[in-house]
Amino acid sequence: MRARRSTTLTLIAVAALALGACGSPGSGGGEADPTTSGSSGLATCDPIAGEKLVVLEDDKGLQNADNIIPAVNKAAAAANASVIELLDTVSAALDTDKLIELNKAVDIDRRTSSEVAEEFVDTEGLAATEASGAGASLVIGAANFSESATLAEIYAAVLRTAGYTVEVRTIGNRETYLPALTDGTLTAVPEYAATLADFLNAQQNGADAASVASADVDETVTALTPLADAAGLTVGAPSTAQDQNAFAVTSEFATEHDLTTLSDLAENCGGLVLAGPAECPERPFCQLGLEETYGIEFADFKSYDFGLIGQAVRQGEAAIGLVLSSDGSLAADS
Repeated sequence: MRARRSTTLTLIAVAALALGACGSPGSGGGEADPTTSGSSGLATCDPIAGEKLVVLEDDKGLQNADNIIPAVNKAAAAANASVIELLDTVSAALDTDKLIELNKAVDIDRRTSSEVAEEFVDTEGLAATEASGAGASLVIGAANFSESATLAEIYAAVLRTAGYTVEVRTIGNRETYLPALTDGTLTAVPEYAATLADFLNAQQNGADAASVASADVDETVTALTPLADAAGLTVGAPSTAQDQNAFAVTSEFATEHDLTTLSDLAENCGGLVLAGPAECPERPFCQLGLEETYGIEFADFKSYDFGLIGQAVRQGEAAIGLVLSSDGSLAADS
């Protein structure tokens, strides 16, 4: 898994990068003929191997709303009135399916972030109609993973069409780039609503402060806005694109058991095998949350390095696995 944002996802995924596969992967996918039952009385749904993963909808809102949102230095936003307006056009054009395609283009097809960004701006018709930024210089920051770099390049490409001179800098993690954003070294950074809200809340109200994020993006942004203001930031409009924890099964498994949501899974299958990072069984956004929020019954958990979870599900070693909702491998033509 790429290096990425803090809090919610980091609790589950980032630490797993340092871990090897701790479980004993199964021997591959079987037929979908449930012949035994779990303790709930539901049929045991054995894993089914397949090439294509599908994400089951989180219909009860287990995960917080980590929607892509522009974070802008407040002074820079005040001095350059069109910056927020232009970045909001990116938010309006971006959804999760498009974010998956952008990640596929960079992570799988091995195209450059700048090339993919230019194509996106052209395809979506995001070029500015006025040279509102002529003579002004801006710096867009990116975290040190490819999705952030591509989003930063999209921000930069749109701003350049308005006449701004724009540089893109890959800085590092949030602890590194946020101070540069607040002091004006950076003008803007593509951010994640729920994670940024909880990060700023912890900074301002203490590490033990209760989470202000939720599955509702509007409520999350409402909580984020004053925290951002207090930090010297202005946030733009959130996109519908989300990069957050998600749970995927093979398309064959979903078809066999008529699944589109996690609630469907809970109602139709018991005795499931779950793939995830080593700490997943104890995390509220992973196995623990699936059990408590959805009542899903697991017979076994298999631990993998985060980058190997999707492949384990594809190979039929587990019925369901933790993935990222914007993973490029989820693209429709993968």
